[in-house]
Amino acid sequence: MARKDTLLRLHKRLIEKRDALRIKFGGDDHSWQTNPQTGGDIGDAANSGASHELNTQLAALESRELRQVELALQLIREGRYGKCEHCSHSIPIARLQAVPTSILCVSCQRELELTGGLSSDGDVDWQNALDFEGRMNPTEVRLRDIDVD
Repeated sequence: MARKDTLLRLHKRLIEKRDALRIKFGGDDHSWQTNPQTGGDIGDAANSGASHELNTQLAALESRELRQVELALQLIREGRYGKCEHCSHSIPIARLQAVPTSILCVSCQRELELTGGLSSDGDVDWQNALDFEGRMNPTEVRLRDIDVD
C-alpha cells in the first residue's frame, strides 16, 4: 500500500510540474524568445546575443523536461509507471522520488550511460555506421568516389 500511496503523490507532483511548464511555454512570458536588441555598441550586441543563446538553450531543456513529464504521466495512465522500460523490473521508490521521470532502473541506466546504449541482442550494423560516418565527414574520399581512367 505504501508504494501505491507514493506513486499517487508522484503523480500529483508530475501533474504540477507539467502544468507549470505548460504555463511557462504557453503564457505571456516569452522572455526566452526575445530577439537580440538592435542599436547600442558591439558589447551590447554581444551581451544580447549571449543572453538570447542562453535563453534558447534553457527553453530546449525545459521542453525536453516537459516531454519526459508527459511520458511519465502516460506511463501512469497505462499502468506501466515504475517499471523499467528495458528489463521490466520495478524501479525503486527512492529513485522515482529523486527523479520522477525515470523510465529505467539503476542498472539499466548505468549500462546506458557506460556504453551509450542498452544491449538487446548485440547485433550492430557496422557497415551502415561506417557509411553514415563517411557521409558526415566531407574530407573522406573513397575509391568509388575517384574517377580513374
